[in-house]
Amino acid sequence: MSARVQTLVLLGRDAPLWLAASVLQAALKPAGVAVTAIELPSLLHVSDVYATLPGIEALHTRLRLDEAGLLRATGGAFSLGQNIRDMLGGHGHFLNAYGAYGTPIEGNDFFPYWAKARDLGLDVALEQFSLTAAAARQGRVMIPDEASEAYGRADYGYHLPAIAYAAGLKSVASRIGVAMRTANHIAIERGDDGDIVALVADGERAAGELFVDVTGSDAALMGKTLGIDQQSWRTHFSADRVFAARAQPFAPIPTYAELRAWQPGWAALYPTQAATHVIHAFSSALTEPEDALARLGAAAGLALGDAVLRPSDPGRREQAWAHNCVAIGSAACALDPIHNLDLHAVQLGLITLLTYFPTGQDVAASRDEYNRLMRSSFERLRDYQAAFYALAPYPGLFWDTGRAAPQPPELAHIVATFRARGEVPPMEDDSIPTDNWRALLIGLGVTPESYPPRIDATSPDTVKAQFRTMLGFVRDAVLRQPTHAQALGTANG
Repeated sequence: MSARVQTLVLLGRDAPLWLAASVLQAALKPAGVAVTAIELPSLLHVSDVYATLPGIEALHTRLRLDEAGLLRATGGAFSLGQNIRDMLGGHGHFLNAYGAYGTPIEGNDFFPYWAKARDLGLDVALEQFSLTAAAARQGRVMIPDEASEAYGRADYGYHLPAIAYAAGLKSVASRIGVAMRTANHIAIERGDDGDIVALVADGERAAGELFVDVTGSDAALMGKTLGIDQQSWRTHFSADRVFAARAQPFAPIPTYAELRAWQPGWAALYPTQAATHVIHAFSSALTEPEDALARLGAAAGLALGDAVLRPSDPGRREQAWAHNCVAIGSAACALDPIHNLDLHAVQLGLITLLTYFPTGQDVAASRDEYNRLMRSSFERLRDYQAAFYALAPYPGLFWDTGRAAPQPPELAHIVATFRARGEVPPMEDDSIPTDNWRALLIGLGVTPESYPPRIDATSPDTVKAQFRTMLGFVRDAVLRQPTHAQALGTANG
């Protein structure tokens, strides 16, 4: 690739395609770059759902996508985090909420004070110092304001039915001028140097200087055409099969997802206005698919329907940008279904591509840096996902297999450091906030053995007073927030 990019051609399907096409069009149209999106047949099922992290709001804002309109059109719901629940007995539950936990004391981070106090007998859970966790427990939506921002970050994401969300993003792409085509069959033209010259969609040719693969785990361009292999992460993850199904909506609708640990695996429940979307991950070596679905419905007390079974094969492409093709989302890295991070991976790829979008004749430096950053970013997501399997304290062969699996070295370092000092070591390109790492590790039973000694300079009376003030502020702030039904009513009004 040596020519300046004037035409960008995307090949893909569903929400990743239309999110990528819309964001790239909005960002690059002022620079004179034309964006064409070629849509392949959808692979979405009525049971599929996207759980977004709070950061998606930045892309929605760029696209002028109104929150109220989004929730009204999709039937989606607010989400303040994930409630991790032990259905096997013995380990209770914890809420890994978006946003901050506690507020600094005498200029020092809150967490080591809590860890020290817990060692001394404090019987107040970490989540009770979180505005978003407390709001979620009360069935409320934490709307950030000046007072809450002074206390600490308060964020929320969404649960969005996938078919409706993809349709909404496609409408946005059309509105802002993305050239759109559909195709059942694609032929690829390549030059002598191996670069892609054009895509021929059902006989119609689309030439360009840069191509974006948003075809999901098929990786039709990056894998099948350019032959970039996938590095398997199978050894780190116990689940190799995933059911997506639907059940009746909850009333009232919770403001969080719930991840339930069962004997054969785990199930995640994503409430929306129209349904409860259920994801069930298990090992085909331990459980037959029919048995997995039947046991899930009985154990969950849900009448499940519209079930679809898919394989899960986590791994990262050796390169996310090869020749003149950039892979975004699952085409670059297939993630485990735990925590539902697929759309987050799409966002990471888009932000990084815009940062290193080629503007000159020689793109090698941009390509190399993109590959380095995406490799690191994907591996940090892998570590966060693998932590759940490596540390989960639940009984059964499925969970035994996860604990026995080799940990990625970086994850082992994170766990060892946190256990030794109560600190999450900063890892380059980690997009998971430190507060969520802490909540996950504490919730899974990793207990810090010490804490930074500088906090000993703060008197116990000061710490107790600060704790009381925080808990009072959280209680009062949450009571001022709208219920989920009120927040959705405002969005749909």
